[in-house]
Amino acid sequence: MELRHLRYFVAVAEEQNITRAAERLHVSQPPLSRQIRDLEDELGVDLLERTAKSVKLTQAGRVFLNEARAVILRAEEAIQAARDAALSQLSELHVGYAPSPTVEILPPALRAFRESSPGVRVTLHDMTSAEMLNGLRKDELHLALLVAQPNNIMPGIVYQPLRKYRVGVAVPPGHPFTLKEAVTAQEVVAEPLVAYTRRDYNDYHGWISRVLGVSAKKLHIEEECDGALSLIAAVEGGRGIALSAESLLCISGPRIQFVPITPAPPEMEVVLACRDDLQDATVERFMKHAKAVAKGGK
Repeated sequence: MELRHLRYFVAVAEEQNITRAAERLHVSQPPLSRQIRDLEDELGVDLLERTAKSVKLTQAGRVFLNEARAVILRAEEAIQAARDAALSQLSELHVGYAPSPTVEILPPALRAFRESSPGVRVTLHDMTSAEMLNGLRKDELHLALLVAQPNNIMPGIVYQPLRKYRVGVAVPPGHPFTLKEAVTAQEVVAEPLVAYTRRDYNDYHGWISRVLGVSAKKLHIEEECDGALSLIAAVEGGRGIALSAESLLCISGPRIQFVPITPAPPEMEVVLACRDDLQDATVERFMKHAKAVAKGGK
């Protein structure tokens, strides 16, 4: 049995007419009829009920039609995967990301990428910065969207800057800070803070100390949260305020408010990271779309 036998059978089954199937396949009718007969002989069952003007599927034919379509589809996928590999194009892309800082960039970049690469499956991995870098090193991730930090810079990884955000504090509506245009680091230190868990987000705690200019021991961490949504809920519930980039508002909406810090600390920069030895057209297309979105395009 060859793939052409399956393709011939599918065409006849869908057209329910040998002549129309022959025209569709660009073959003559007698050889097509012989190929279907040979297929039935090999299987030992009748797939078609034949009349003078049309053919109908038998019960065995209906079952075989579904399986034949699946085999043909799988063969076509295998062919495309081989061609992609020959062109150094991945058929599946693994992308690590940090939800809050990348919320303005990742969704539109994904839409644009899927329009240009509909055959590529994208798998997203919500990770900490350390997990993303480890995933890149182990070749478990192809790309990562993360916040640039001094200890994130390491050999073998290249970084493409995407977008910068102002740094300030996230406070609940009605908090006294909302009456000010900006607050000082000293004012923030005096407040109870909500932060991400130190175990999973140690970089974030180091960042808080650098921005506020105090040691971790002087910070009043009221509550630790395992992600952006729980952090927003804690701030909204009055558990404390959170040091954050302005991008957090894209997730929270009006549930919290953003107040800048003065003097303005360095902006939070979102970067796109990948291995410097990874050269692939699929990865390059994704990077192109992400950079276009970050600059305000598509």
